[in-house]
Amino acid sequence: MSQRWFDTDNGTRRPNARLHDDTLSDPHNAPGISRRGFLKLGVAVGTAASGALLLGFSVPAVSQDQKTGKTVIGGDANEAPQSGVFEPNAFIQIDTAGKVTLVMPKVEMGQGVYTSIPMLIAEELEVPLDAVTLDHAPPNEKLFKDPLLGGQLTGGSTSIRYAWEPMRRAGATARAMLINAAAAQWQVDPASCHAQAGQVIHAASNRTASYGQLVQAAATQTVPQNVPLKDPKDFKLIGTPAKRLDSPEKVDGTAMFGLDVRLPDMVYAAISTCPVFGGTLASVDDTHAKTIPGVRQIIKADNAVAVIGDHTWAAKRGLQALDIKWNEGAGAQVSMKTIVDDLAAASQRNGAVARKEGDVQRAFGDAKTRVDAVYQQPFLAHATMEPVNCTVHVRADACEVWLGSQVPTRVVDAAAAVTGLPADKIIVHNHLLGGGFGRRLEIDMVTQAVKVAKQLSTPVKVVWTREEDIQHDMYRPYYYDTISAGLDANGKPIAWQHRIAGSSILARFAPPAFQNGLDRDAVEVASDLPYDLPNQLVDYVRQEPRTIPTAFWRGVGPTRGTFVVESFVDELAAHAKIDPVQYRRSLLGKSPRALNVLNVAAQAGNWGSALPQGQGRGVSVMHAFGSFFAIVLDVAVEDGEVTVKRINCAVDCGMVVNPNTIEAQVQGGIIFGITAALYSEITIKDGRVQQNNFTDYRMLRINQTPPIDVHIVKSGEAPGGIGEPGTAALAPALTNAIYAATGKRLRQLPVGRQLHTA
Repeated sequence: MSQRWFDTDNGTRRPNARLHDDTLSDPHNAPGISRRGFLKLGVAVGTAASGALLLGFSVPAVSQDQKTGKTVIGGDANEAPQSGVFEPNAFIQIDTAGKVTLVMPKVEMGQGVYTSIPMLIAEELEVPLDAVTLDHAPPNEKLFKDPLLGGQLTGGSTSIRYAWEPMRRAGATARAMLINAAAAQWQVDPASCHAQAGQVIHAASNRTASYGQLVQAAATQTVPQNVPLKDPKDFKLIGTPAKRLDSPEKVDGTAMFGLDVRLPDMVYAAISTCPVFGGTLASVDDTHAKTIPGVRQIIKADNAVAVIGDHTWAAKRGLQALDIKWNEGAGAQVSMKTIVDDLAAASQRNGAVARKEGDVQRAFGDAKTRVDAVYQQPFLAHATMEPVNCTVHVRADACEVWLGSQVPTRVVDAAAAVTGLPADKIIVHNHLLGGGFGRRLEIDMVTQAVKVAKQLSTPVKVVWTREEDIQHDMYRPYYYDTISAGLDANGKPIAWQHRIAGSSILARFAPPAFQNGLDRDAVEVASDLPYDLPNQLVDYVRQEPRTIPTAFWRGVGPTRGTFVVESFVDELAAHAKIDPVQYRRSLLGKSPRALNVLNVAAQAGNWGSALPQGQGRGVSVMHAFGSFFAIVLDVAVEDGEVTVKRINCAVDCGMVVNPNTIEAQVQGGIIFGITAALYSEITIKDGRVQQNNFTDYRMLRINQTPPIDVHIVKSGEAPGGIGEPGTAALAPALTNAIYAATGKRLRQLPVGRQLHTA
């Protein structure tokens, strides 16, 4: 597996090239919210008791208990401390020893932000990357809100897009204040000084001062406004490969995930939830369970039973010994047939319009050929490597929660709702995440764990078994797409109509974002194609899958939208009898960045060269998450089994911070996408999830993983996202390659089942 750089202009390989940026604007901000609007240029500066320089945004802060050292959420810069010493919140802290601490506004779940965001700070602050240490940010919407997502959360491939300017500006402002402090002491012009490697230097007099020596004086400086950021040509760190700062701890086992939490007097809980969604607990006979050594207590909840043990094994054995009866309710009538029938019926209704251009019906009347298709995509579980877990200690006056979460402020809300405690009495200890993919955007595990902990006097760690995790996940929705195109005499689309029917995650997760019946996530990609289509109608029909809970799954909208669109474009190319890459090129005249990644991937993937019998080559192109992405993929198909032989992909994600992160994220996303496209589906029978572990929710094995070459295209645009594009663009390239190998057009996933039943 390798990584390559390409020049934007001609696709020429340029090893170790540095990307240059002439603009810091981000055209992909959420509507009505600008990156500059988010950044408050008036920076709050203060001195802590330790004499540290604290640099951050002038917003409410947190307090810290002097006895326990625990961060307490809430408080205001003008309030007296509730307990202990009040300290103003900050993104950057520099102490008298010169130690630089970044309060990390994003969580690390394998995507590399604990390296790439410190690179932004270190670049402008002029310190080595390994000089920056990290603290997890406490829950604080006002301070750590991501304007692209509307809250303090990590997801949507927004971390670098969010951090690109604010973090660099924070570092640049701190650097300027340190330089000004040194210049004042030396009575020289600040312009005659410069910062380097954590110190300020006055070359003319050969004087130096470390940052640690300057922090107290710097704290008295007037905060400069609009400090110029570095010209990209002067970058020393940004754009260069950097080793992951979190790797050593993950290798030696000292890294702390939620699953690693150990507390004095902690007990362990194994939990069983009603197997039918919407069902409740009827009765439980715990006679035998109580005889098992190590079992302490059996706790009943509305729809679940938990066994408390001295250790996990005792709790699991106790759970297996219970005789549980459930009230299954109406959910027991739900099956895949009822879900799909509901969606098919919904697709006959007019939906909320996501995009309308031209006169689609007239264009269909003028078309020489009409192509119609229905695409279906299954429910998907997240199946994170670290199973869902949550440790909670509920006391009369406070509740502490230990876990790995993408939404720390929602954790506070969930715990407060169950305990009845005010938010400022909820203490959250957020840890590294052993995979998120959207699963840890949810707080159902917090609610359940706090309900258990309320009935105990000691901390309790609730760990869901893999079976419980898969069968009580919140699933990527089942989608049902009807799509049609009218082609002119040359085979080009002159009419395009696309209807998406499926669950609305936004209506539940962020109700204000669900406007006029339209879920913008569900229609993403579908409503903003890179192709030149003169007459388009894209609409959305909300159809919830009765009792089945749905949630985000590693780029929901672009993942489902790209599969449909790029598969259908291939169908149109086949109808027109035009090479699939050439067909796309003819439609990308107004999207040069999309055209360029297509050309780079096609060149790298040897598009047009012959393949052996039984093998095929497929392509897909995508614009999403602020990035442009193309995949060329080779497969072999034998006796219904698909082997992915080779993958070349090209990515234009704008300015690159750490190319190593991009390569790793693309490769990981593609592997995740291969797994889902080939094998993954959650099916429902009698209201129950039929899959329960990796035996029937299959993962791609390491020996099945193909060579994946990542070609990074040089770009001067603002950074785009990279965590999800590889997953989102993979499936159609795979199914298009299968069509090239077999002549079978697959409009439903997963591929494995469709090939065996075709």
